[in-house]
Amino acid sequence: MPTTRAHEQQVRAARSGRAVDWHSARRRAHAEGRPLPGRPVELAAAAGLVLAEDLVSRVAQPAFDTSAMDGYAVAGRGPWTVLGEVRAGRQWPGCLRPGEAVAISTGAPVPAGARAVLPVEDTSRSGDEVRGLDGCAPEPGRHIRRTGENSPAGALLADSGSVVSPAMLGLAAAAGHDDLVVRPRPRVRLLITGDELVTAGPGGAGRVRDALGPTLPPLVAGLGGDLVETAHVQDSFAALAAAVGSGAASEIVLVTGSTSVGVTDHLHRLLDGLGARAVVDGVTCRPGHPQLLAALGSRRWLIGLPGNPYAAIVAAHTLLAPLLAGLGGRPVPPLRRTAVAGVPPAVDGHTLLVPAAWDGDHLAVVPGHRPSDLRGVARADVLAVIDRETRDTTVAVLSL
Repeated sequence: MPTTRAHEQQVRAARSGRAVDWHSARRRAHAEGRPLPGRPVELAAAAGLVLAEDLVSRVAQPAFDTSAMDGYAVAGRGPWTVLGEVRAGRQWPGCLRPGEAVAISTGAPVPAGARAVLPVEDTSRSGDEVRGLDGCAPEPGRHIRRTGENSPAGALLADSGSVVSPAMLGLAAAAGHDDLVVRPRPRVRLLITGDELVTAGPGGAGRVRDALGPTLPPLVAGLGGDLVETAHVQDSFAALAAAVGSGAASEIVLVTGSTSVGVTDHLHRLLDGLGARAVVDGVTCRPGHPQLLAALGSRRWLIGLPGNPYAAIVAAHTLLAPLLAGLGGRPVPPLRRTAVAGVPPAVDGHTLLVPAAWDGDHLAVVPGHRPSDLRGVARADVLAVIDRETRDTTVAVLSL
């Protein structure tokens, strides 16, 4: 049924009364995202994910006594007779006796009986005889990395809840792991509504080029989601209902547009019909007020973003980012306070989010941040969060 202007205003006023402040919206979204069950993934696919189990070493590191230098493994006092050489990946058979040595490479197993390793630059060699330059007996164990020196078998290497870094992948591999048990990336379906949108070429004659289709997939990935489907949906209740109810399996359905109370905004009516549980229905921020988060059932949510591009980006950082973080076992994306030049005045009763970029060693607000304007955020490094409590140029910022 078409909505009248008066009806729209009544509905808007009612929903405005349910809106929450920006900080509360982020906390609610994060609290919704109870971590997904862990599953094993290959090391190559684990970077950036969160450990769902403690990482424990399967082997001692090093797994054998190994040389820390290129030089000579020596037994007893010198001079030493060089019997041969041992390189990485090889082993010396038998045991060295006093006065004997083998040339050795960094990382090679140290022969049994060796007292120490002499670096090649600290020796002189003539034929099969090698001497230390200082003439002294080497300190026992010098330049030998002992078995388990870094960590014994069974040692705790990283706690559950740790983010898997590139270095942790190397640590896991050295500890004998081929995969890690991690929280998987939450799956996201993206539904873009708007009969006025075109996906190629310029707009014109009432048509507008879709800016969110190119923007949101990398943003979803950067925030920790796995985008499994993107679809453009007609501005009708039936089309939206069909799109929300079908498609690839996902934890999150992300809808752009249709979040307000106009004649083509069907999302609230659809959620009411589905019996969805409202988590956030409107946020007192600018831009991005008409955003929402609703639970569709067990471990399935719908996030509605405004149709205006910059407002949609703000809403994604408000609701999608913390929900993905919670599902992935990560903390809510942090805010930090820093000085920002060009901060506009706070908006009474609303949090204002404006793009800012580094200019040398300080941040400055970037012009161009109307709800439909991407010029500012395209050049920005952070969002400056301006609350009514802001009294100076030191504000909270959120990394983009």
